[in-house]
Amino acid sequence: MSSRRQSYAGVAVAVPITVPYQRYSTQGAHWFVGQALQALIQASGIGKDDIDGLCLSSFSLNPDTAVGLTQHLGLSPRWLDHIPTGGASGVMALRRAARAVQAGDADVVACIGADTNHVDSFRQTLGSFSHFARDASYPYGSGGPNSVFAFITANYMRTYGAQREDFGRIAVAQRRNALKNPNALFKKALSLDEYMAGRPISDPIHLFDCVMPCAGADAFLVMGEQRARDLGLPHAIIRGAIERHNAFASDPIMVQGGWRRDLADLYAQADATAAQVDFVQTYDDYPVIVMMQFEDLGFCAKGEGPQFVRDHSLTHDGSFPNNTSGGQLSVGQAGAAGGFIGMVEALRQLCDSAGERQVTNAQLGLVSGFGMVTYDRCLCTGAVLLGRPA
Repeated sequence: MSSRRQSYAGVAVAVPITVPYQRYSTQGAHWFVGQALQALIQASGIGKDDIDGLCLSSFSLNPDTAVGLTQHLGLSPRWLDHIPTGGASGVMALRRAARAVQAGDADVVACIGADTNHVDSFRQTLGSFSHFARDASYPYGSGGPNSVFAFITANYMRTYGAQREDFGRIAVAQRRNALKNPNALFKKALSLDEYMAGRPISDPIHLFDCVMPCAGADAFLVMGEQRARDLGLPHAIIRGAIERHNAFASDPIMVQGGWRRDLADLYAQADATAAQVDFVQTYDDYPVIVMMQFEDLGFCAKGEGPQFVRDHSLTHDGSFPNNTSGGQLSVGQAGAAGGFIGMVEALRQLCDSAGERQVTNAQLGLVSGFGMVTYDRCLCTGAVLLGRPA
């Protein structure tokens, strides 16, 4: 099929930045955003006054928004966006920024995902995350994401025959990748036996199925490809991108994500197939969601995810490199924003700056986003195919 969307030709994505993650921090989200912006400026050589677009995702910035930060950080953008789509925000920030550059609404857009994590801030964030989810689940004693994803995981296991060991293979492979990532908060190897012995949290969710909230930031720049070349910046190009919200609303419990609705269009934009993808950065708040993405992004059929992870090694040097940074399960999840970690890792892979975890001869990478959990599903999904420039 041919894509119905205008291509993203002429747009470059560059300068992957990570403000080192911290388990807890007394700094506010404003500080992490500022550190990310400063690092973007220093790494790119672009003056702050030349950054005329800002796209921000943060849940702990409240009550401030992106517009308040323009004064706080001394920016004067002519294009501005604040994206509240959780783990889908990194992909969606890229899509919006790319369209702004194509339209001439901005020349250089800073895309930043940042959150702090005080000792009690994650609980407070969850309490105000969604009135719909809170009002539907709290009266039954089901508070927070662990219970929600236990519900989704148990349903997937009953439906498709997945075992805990299958989810463990995902977590163990990502930990192996994380051990080669200096930004990862988890520094100790994880075996499948250790995964299986992890203490139960909310059946069938155990300790190593759970993402760890932390403080930190990730960021990148979006600009015209010619400008990136003129500045000598290593960069990637956008081969295709999709997003979808509230897909498959009639499913009683989530067993598939919105990627399936637009998957053919994604690959048509890139004139590519799933078999040509060299690495994948899946959103990984829980392993069951990673497995769903393997299916819904076209790497195997629905229900074949368990067998797929049995048949493939998922490390950076394996048969199907996934979450080569270690992902959120072994690096950490910066607040509730999430989703930017896959973007910056994909850029590092395509710009040959991933160090020991570099995927050999990687030409095409897929980054997927997933966010805004209610009580039986997540509402936001997106994906982008990134490639090396011609």
